[in-house]
Amino acid sequence: MIAFVIGIIVTIVAYIVLGIDFGEYDFVWGLKKRQVFSLIGLIICLLGFIKTVPTGSTGIVTTFGRIENITLDAGIHFMAPWKKVVNMDNRTQKQSIEMPCFSSDIQEVNVIYTVNYQINKANAQEIYRTIGKDYFDTIVMPKALEAVKSVFAKYTAEALVESRSSLSKEIEAILVDDLNKQNIQITATSIENIDFTDAFTNAVEAKQVAEQNKLKAQTEQAQATLEAQAQAERQVIKAQADADASILAAKADAEVAKISSDSALYQGEKEASILQRVGEQLAKYPDLVKYKYIEGWDGKMPQTILGNSDVIMDMR
Repeated sequence: MIAFVIGIIVTIVAYIVLGIDFGEYDFVWGLKKRQVFSLIGLIICLLGFIKTVPTGSTGIVTTFGRIENITLDAGIHFMAPWKKVVNMDNRTQKQSIEMPCFSSDIQEVNVIYTVNYQINKANAQEIYRTIGKDYFDTIVMPKALEAVKSVFAKYTAEALVESRSSLSKEIEAILVDDLNKQNIQITATSIENIDFTDAFTNAVEAKQVAEQNKLKAQTEQAQATLEAQAQAERQVIKAQADADASILAAKADAEVAKISSDSALYQGEKEASILQRVGEQLAKYPDLVKYKYIEGWDGKMPQTILGNSDVIMDMR
């Protein structure tokens, strides 16, 4: 619009000035060939008809402040000079926000939170109409501050350190839900830094040292307990082995005694059987004893004869 107005003014002024002939005491105005140079102003006017939209932007067309129902893609466009084009960046943008927060146990925390966002290209016109061009300062940053502070207030300071990943996901879920309603897309978020006060940091370090010492003592105690249990188990195993050996020895002795008893019983039964058979033979053959006696005699008379007539045998 400005180029168009300047071009018109330059054209008119140049046309008038180039048509003047100055005399010694007066001037005369008329049509002159040199007035053709005033057309340069028309070239300037033409620049007012050219509108450009840079790459990665969407052009919003307005006429004297009223938003037209059209949008322009990146490139060169021709339109009436009184129409204005507002360029809305639709690329993914990154902003880091530093803010103070408080945990649920009232510990102060300084947080650097980074958010990657972009506008919905199809709704760029609506975003400009309802929010304006500075949608980050108007919508994104206040929503990010609110989400981060509300989530951090749910956790103790110690839990914040341990739950950094889950914190980022929880905050991102809140932002995605809130900003989608404003046609702004969240592509990524991250907690860049969580900085506690020196007093809290020192307390955490002291606690970690104490826990490490406690863990070391527990480990040493557990090792000693395991060694004692192993020693006791070895003693139990040895005692059990000795007892088993004694039981085996006793069983072996019992088996030997049983075998010896069975052998003696068998021998006695054998001798009794022999005697029974001998008795049966003597009963059957009464002269068998005499026969055996004579069979064993060496033919010599005994030098001593006892006085029992029943023993003297008749050798005739």
